[in-house]
Amino acid sequence: MSVLVDNESGVLARVIGLFSGRGYNIESLTVAEVDAAQHLSRITVVTTGTPMIIEQIKNQLQRLVPVHSVTDLTVEGPSLEREMALVKVASTGDKRVEALRIADIFRARVVDATIESFVFEMTGSTEKLNAFIGLMQPLGLSDVSRTGIVAMKRGSGAE
Repeated sequence: MSVLVDNESGVLARVIGLFSGRGYNIESLTVAEVDAAQHLSRITVVTTGTPMIIEQIKNQLQRLVPVHSVTDLTVEGPSLEREMALVKVASTGDKRVEALRIADIFRARVVDATIESFVFEMTGSTEKLNAFIGLMQPLGLSDVSRTGIVAMKRGSGAE
């Protein structure tokens, strides 16, 4: 779900409170200002539930005062979604070379390198990131940091 809200203190807490107060799980959450002139932020929330529960969440979000729009991107036409991850791999020798080779295949970018480790930056679908992280585990995966999913509708129209 993509939720356009006023960029003011307490709004995120109110939106998240709606989920936690009703026992809905949040699988991914991102938020950032998208329009400085109008002081608007976009909250992207990934959650699961039956169609009835998702509709209920959407309706409850729309009733919150700082919310301008709520878009269920899974049902309202084609959309794009991406996630970014930083993946640290500590290895030497052949494992180090193999980690670089796999990173190249996945179009991951080296953003930090030492004699003992690499930090890769990678953007893509959640599935792509999961596959890359899975391949890095036997090669010395030591740390992962992920942004969560960001998404928007495809085409020229705004949400």
